[in-house]
Amino acid sequence: MQLEKSVVTVYRLTEIPKDLKYTRTHEWIKVTGSNAKIGITDYAQGELHEIVYVEIPEVGREVSKGGEFAAVESVKARSEIISPVSGKVVNANLSLVEGDEPAKPELINEDPYGKGWIAEIEISSQDELSDLLSAEEYLKFIESKK
Repeated sequence: MQLEKSVVTVYRLTEIPKDLKYTRTHEWIKVTGSNAKIGITDYAQGELHEIVYVEIPEVGREVSKGGEFAAVESVKARSEIISPVSGKVVNANLSLVEGDEPAKPELINEDPYGKGWIAEIEISSQDELSDLLSAEEYLKFIESKK
């Protein structure tokens, strides 16, 4: 019996975990019950290069699927982060921004699917999840962009 790998690897060793869903604007989403953690993909952070600043959404803010809810700035560009689902922000990754501790926006480059998450949203409609891409579909999507 062969075990299925939990990560798909592509060009430039980009990681695409199979347990997440993806958007065509390079966000990932991990659904747990009625909540979803959201961040940008390894592919996106690689294209942006060194991330130097992050705008996170305010807890309690209502967000709409397809609407901007956060932003990242790199030495190369500023990119809006698009919400893959509608709902209410219930948590934001304060490690990415200046607060009691110095900001660590580089966590998105170092660990985009772990410590580099951006926000957690209480999903208002689970039906919106059906539009998201699987790991295999996202892989095909980014390969088609080359």
